[in-house]
Amino acid sequence: MKRNLEQLGVLFLTLMMFSCANQNQTTEKEPVNENPYANIEPLVEKILTAEEQAQLTPDAVIQSLKEGNQRFINNDLTARDHAEQVRKSTHGQFPKAVVLSCLDSRIPVEDVFDKGIGDIFVARVAGNFINEDILGSMEFGCKVAGSKIIMIMGHESCGAVKAAIDNVEMGNITSMLTKIKPAVEKSQDFEGNKTSKNSEFVSHVAANNVKLNIEAIRERSPILKAMEDNKEIKIIGAKYDMDSGLVTFFD
Repeated sequence: MKRNLEQLGVLFLTLMMFSCANQNQTTEKEPVNENPYANIEPLVEKILTAEEQAQLTPDAVIQSLKEGNQRFINNDLTARDHAEQVRKSTHGQFPKAVVLSCLDSRIPVEDVFDKGIGDIFVARVAGNFINEDILGSMEFGCKVAGSKIIMIMGHESCGAVKAAIDNVEMGNITSMLTKIKPAVEKSQDFEGNKTSKNSEFVSHVAANNVKLNIEAIRERSPILKAMEDNKEIKIIGAKYDMDSGLVTFFD
């Protein structure tokens, strides 16, 4: 009996050793998952100086935004060394543009235009509308910091626009939506179902909201109006397509 137990013990130890050896061998043969981005050289873009920024034209900046958006659509974003860009921009900033976007988390503004740290000012509020604080920020971005473009970018399927159409009343959202209601009123000439369930109507209201806020900038900011009249800046509108990532620039 004792001998049988000893034999079983030896057999058990043999099986365990074989199992461990086989496991180690399998582990050694498993392919190593290489980082597909390991060979990509991060780009450390030169942070613009005031002199270089001054030489930019509004049209050149618009073209740069269009080209960057095309790279975004093609999933060809520039690989940037953000840590290095942070260090290089510590002592000053001279961005090319000011972009007012909706709060929507699905619109990563810098990525949409393939821009890095120090390239653009971004303001965000649900419904991308103008108020005193944002106007002041735009005046700082252009008059003080030298940006060449102000862009208001709306988007399709905007929740804030839908809420304004539906007359939603909830806390501070109620007063916020009053800033978007003029676009709903302006869109009553739309031929079709004028509800938030009609995506074409929502898109129509969103476009009118962008246009009305461009007018509001010119009416409420003499500083920016004068800069535009002197061709120092351009104030433009755009719409982001949630399906494709394409930004359509308004004339």
